[in-house]
Amino acid sequence: MFREKLAQDAARIQNQFDLVLGALDDLDVTQAMAYATRGGKRLRGFLVLESARLHGVEPAQVIWPATGIEALHAYSLVHDDLPCMDDDDLRRGRPTVHIKWDEGTAVLAGDALQALAFELCTRPEVGSTKIRAELALTLAKASGAQGMVLGQALDIAAETAAAPLTLEEITQLQAGKTGALIEWSACAGARLAQANPEPLRRYAQALGLAFQIADDILDVEGDAEKAGKRLQKDANAGKATFVSLLGLAAAKTRAAELVDQACATLDGYGPAAETLKQAARFVIARDS
Repeated sequence: MFREKLAQDAARIQNQFDLVLGALDDLDVTQAMAYATRGGKRLRGFLVLESARLHGVEPAQVIWPATGIEALHAYSLVHDDLPCMDDDDLRRGRPTVHIKWDEGTAVLAGDALQALAFELCTRPEVGSTKIRAELALTLAKASGAQGMVLGQALDIAAETAAAPLTLEEITQLQAGKTGALIEWSACAGARLAQANPEPLRRYAQALGLAFQIADDILDVEGDAEKAGKRLQKDANAGKATFVSLLGLAAAKTRAAELVDQACATLDGYGPAAETLKQAARFVIARDS
């Protein structure tokens, strides 16, 4: 049931991308943008849509920021895959953008997707000027030097550090690199409804950390074909991960505890929050 909902929302977001990107000139950079936004779980967009459903927000409003966060996530992956960053040649089972085109096109496609994310979040259809400004401001903080970019910078610095990161340091790193956009996504519905986002913020913080621990577990025991990317890169590079610091069994236990914690924060919403609870359980049960 949950996977069907996830797939339905992913299809809605893809349709919106087709509409928005299809209106652009047919250039290498726009083709690369469309390529980069295709596929994936669309979990962040799903969280925007589901948190909005929880608050009774109209679907026509929500599809824009749901697509926007997926544009921003896609930009981050395109840049993360570049040779100057993680140097990956495979993403979602396909060649990365700089392999299929070239590095310059990949940089520009990422830049354009980042700009597109803010354009989509501030469309008139999204809501009042106040709501759109709040979405844009919080997304800027979540994606920049206070959030995702900070996490990526800490990750790069860790590659040349004298000693591996501690558990506290890697938790801080991942709260930015992975957790910040997940938190923004889960809080978006409350912001659209001008409701209190705090319960969803706590939910997302636990969810984001569980998501990253699950990624580290997949990196050790996952299937590269199902994951659609190279695995065991961190281990081969000697980088600290939740698995290397906690051990495989303890990492699985910690991820399960975080899922329980995430679900508990939603109890105040009653049965309406069941799909978000299913999403939390999904993040540690996935194979990609």
